[in-house]
Amino acid sequence: MDWGTELWDQFEVLERHTQWGLDLLDKYVKFVKERAEVEQAYAKQLRSLVKKYLPKRPTKDDPEVKFSQQQSFVQLLQEVNDFAGQRELVAESLGIRVCLELAKYSQEMKQERKMHFQEGRRAQQQLENGFKQLETSKRKFERDCREAEKAAHTAERLDQDINATKADVEKAKQQAHLRNHMAEESKNEYAAQLQRFNRDQAHFYFSQMPQIFDKLQDMDERRATRLGAGYGLLSEAELQVVPIIGKCLEGMKVAAESVDAKNDSQVLIELHKSGFARPGDLEFEDFSQVMNRVPSDSSLGTPDGRPELRAASSRSRAKRWPFGKKNKTVVTEDFSHLPPEQQRKRLQQQLEERNRELQKEEDQREALKKMKDVYEKTPQMGDPASLEPRIAETLGNIERLKLEVQKYEAWLAEAESRVLSNRGDSLSRHSRPPDPPATAPPDSSSSSNNSGSQDNKESSSDEPPSEEGQDTPIYTEFDEDFEEPGSPIGQCVAIYRFEGSSEGTISMSEGEDLSLMEEDKGDGWTRVRRRQGGEGYVPTSYLRVTLN
Repeated sequence: MDWGTELWDQFEVLERHTQWGLDLLDKYVKFVKERAEVEQAYAKQLRSLVKKYLPKRPTKDDPEVKFSQQQSFVQLLQEVNDFAGQRELVAESLGIRVCLELAKYSQEMKQERKMHFQEGRRAQQQLENGFKQLETSKRKFERDCREAEKAAHTAERLDQDINATKADVEKAKQQAHLRNHMAEESKNEYAAQLQRFNRDQAHFYFSQMPQIFDKLQDMDERRATRLGAGYGLLSEAELQVVPIIGKCLEGMKVAAESVDAKNDSQVLIELHKSGFARPGDLEFEDFSQVMNRVPSDSSLGTPDGRPELRAASSRSRAKRWPFGKKNKTVVTEDFSHLPPEQQRKRLQQQLEERNRELQKEEDQREALKKMKDVYEKTPQMGDPASLEPRIAETLGNIERLKLEVQKYEAWLAEAESRVLSNRGDSLSRHSRPPDPPATAPPDSSSSSNNSGSQDNKESSSDEPPSEEGQDTPIYTEFDEDFEEPGSPIGQCVAIYRFEGSSEGTISMSEGEDLSLMEEDKGDGWTRVRRRQGGEGYVPTSYLRVTLN
């Protein structure tokens, strides 16, 4: 069944139907275009979301990246980002394969439809013109027949009229004969026109218009087939990315299963383990015993020289981790501002980096030497002298890196000694003590008075100390306004002998037990008190420290 046979008289219906089909095609193209915009916007929002939650710091500088929870979260974000990329591919595929191609095809269909209907209208116009000509010839034939009949009646009447002259009768007969001739010609013309019109009409309805309708049918069926294929492209675009999206979802599942709570706990230990020993028990302070102090010129006392009681524990300045307030740390090159365990790890990292750089420079030096040998053997390949600056620069870098490696190795050995000492392990001593800090010790005016000059004076720990070796006593009513020397915050053992020759320092012998009065604040010096009396600063690296 075809349109040309079954719908031969439905020209307007076919015109409306084909227009509806093209409108549907345009509507689908518009739908896919908006769908692609939705996909593009969705992918853009996903990428913005991922960017918002991705770590801002470089991975190597972020300690949180060591935790499996953070690694899984970053992996999940990356999978979401890949998922967004697949949505962009869907939008791109829909935009190119559906929107652009179908829009172009729609324009071609519109031009083809326009051509077919123009051809049909021309055929209709030709048939209408033929019908008009037929009607004209028909009316002319009818008019000529009436005129001929009228002329014949007139001639017959005059012929029977006795009063009519012969000339009038002849004239009337001639007129009737003329009219009969004209009517005969009109009849022949009308017959010919009718025959021609019938032929044209048969051609129009049985050949010309069916062919046009069949072309329209073929065009509409091709359009419908292409539209159906366009419908399929919508799902095909999705199916193309389904494997990758499946991998993204599988990656998210793997990321979720990669969270290891036990391992994260161990990572936290490795990251923040200080290496310090736990504080010891606090000593009982008996406030029922009056602490007698001998006034001196450097001591504050009552007007009559009587000492006052002091509540040492209430004004103790000892810092007991984790309850003590942390001082502002000064970052040092040897990372001594860090706890021993963290210092050791950072020094180990720096040492490994320096060794890698050193190996790289040595490899480059060897390569330059080989290149120089090649240039010397084959001068046309290059000038050996041009490599001398680079070789010299490489040698300089190697020497610098070797010095840095030695420096970090010494610091690392010292840090490992501190870690072992704080763990209570046996301490492996170096053949020679490390160098004291390059910076001068802090001002000891707020510490013990004349501590450096009192290191040789002997006094019993059970007897009241002399006024030269003790902190300034204060009035009990002004306890909160003056600094008191705090109780020891720990104990330490001298690993090496130290001669306190500079101002503010104190001498100590190897193996001597000391009271820790103040921790290292990052300058490499620690304030201690000797058992025999006397207080001052000694190098931190010369001590094995145990906090209370």
